[in-house]
Amino acid sequence: MVPAHRTVLVAHPGAELYGSDRVLLESVSALVADGWRVVVAVPVGGPLLAAMAGRGAETVLCPTPVLRKSALRPRGMLRLLAATVSGWAAGWRLLSRERPAALYVNTMTVPLWPLLGRVRRVPVLTHVHEGEASASRLMRSILALPLFLSTSIIANSEFSRGVLADSFSRLGRRTRVVYNGVPGPPEPRTARARLDSPVMVTYIGRLSPRKGVDVAIDAIALLSARGVDARLDVVGGVFPGYEWYEAQLREQVKRRQLDRRVLFHGFTPSIWELVGAGDLVIVPSRADEPFGDTAIEAILSGRPVVASATSGLLEATAGYETALMVAPGDPTALADGVQAAIEHWGSSRAATVTDIETARRRHAPEVYRKSIAGIVRSLTG
Repeated sequence: MVPAHRTVLVAHPGAELYGSDRVLLESVSALVADGWRVVVAVPVGGPLLAAMAGRGAETVLCPTPVLRKSALRPRGMLRLLAATVSGWAAGWRLLSRERPAALYVNTMTVPLWPLLGRVRRVPVLTHVHEGEASASRLMRSILALPLFLSTSIIANSEFSRGVLADSFSRLGRRTRVVYNGVPGPPEPRTARARLDSPVMVTYIGRLSPRKGVDVAIDAIALLSARGVDARLDVVGGVFPGYEWYEAQLREQVKRRQLDRRVLFHGFTPSIWELVGAGDLVIVPSRADEPFGDTAIEAILSGRPVVASATSGLLEATAGYETALMVAPGDPTALADGVQAAIEHWGSSRAATVTDIETARRRHAPEVYRKSIAGIVRSLTG
């Protein structure tokens, strides 16, 4: 155990409760349990702050530049430069005040923090949650450059590490893979034995074009045309600036006369009630995914998952009988996958028992926490 007064400063780009946010909660729990005082710095407020407090961490608002695609535009570049100036001053003051023994940088989208840590001679651990092999080599290389300032690097999948290695082989060799700790539902609900109509399909995640929510809606329309009574629960909200996409999705539902078949729930802090009320989960991403926490959450809930056969999703679902992979961005393939899951419901439901145990073993939060605590401890001697 380390002295309780020693501090780890955690830098994170947002304050929502999606993939990397939820994984960070497990990291914070690991550090608190290991005796550290944990201070989490975020540039904006949000539901993550209350969740952090519940895990025993302190939170502080600290402006910092966050890399977004909007930064590629001239106006976005100017905003990024301005945020870099103010972020440097704010980060310097925070490091001076807290004097952390280690800096934990969560994601590659806050590149100023590794530089601050190096200048202040604070050991830096960067946790990579990104993996976009489809991005240009130049963009991937620019995004990866700050990692050379990190003392240690971990990635959430072999796919993510491979994307780094494709940009800089040295970074790939330095990166250790630690699979995400994924908690299961507190009170699992057994899937229904007989799959009567309607079949309840659940989508969980951000509403964005890369996540393929529009593909899911088209698939529901195709199933309806085939006489399959399927309903879709869409759980999640848009990232600021993508409100147009949600409006487009709602118009798509209206145009296809799916008002009674597609229901938007918005963001919800806990997904388990909706997943438990459904029959199967879909992950229709049309772009690269660094891993696939949603797919693992579905499996831990005892629900078959139909997911895009791409990137980290293939790695996340490997070896599970209840995971069916389909071509990304193809509504017909997704509809076929859902229909196949329905037709083989009996065997899929039986296989959930083994798959749940496998997922619990691979993604046990206690195993993940032990790894994170050990890595941070090794940074500080």
